Amino acid sequence: MIEIENDSAVNTTPPRNQWQAMRRGLAQKCPACGDSALFSSYLKVHDTCPTCKEELHHQRADDAPPYITIFIVGHIIIPGILILEKVYAPATWIHYVIWLPLMLILSLTILPRIKGLFVGLQWALGMHGFDKKAAPDPFELATIPDPLHK
Repeated sequence: MIEIENDSAVNTTPPRNQWQAMRRGLAQKCPACGDSALFSSYLKVHDTCPTCKEELHHQRADDAPPYITIFIVGHIIIPGILILEKVYAPATWIHYVIWLPLMLILSLTILPRIKGLFVGLQWALGMHGFDKKAAPDPFELATIPDPLHK
């Protein structure tokens, strides 16, 4: 809720808990209520939460979740490959049989959770369209002098 005092907008919305919103996003739940699913399909975020009606279409978790997913999966797979090669030195096809499915499963499992975490963080910080207060209309607050009419 926004109250106007002396021609300035004052935010009366309580601060949002960042850690709670990120945990809810990691669990693929709505960052506001934590009750309903965040995604309508694999990576498609609901436009509005079915339970609390919070608008979620503002999210901009574009490239960060895939980068973080690649970072995490790479830090799991690469040491495994190096350790297996050093200890057993198996044939290349054995590496393919082990590591390619594991890499695919890890990536597909981690990616929606990381995206949910980023949506929760954006919601908690009021980023993009998740603003906790509406920006004042600049045309209402300022009067622009007209040079033609003095």
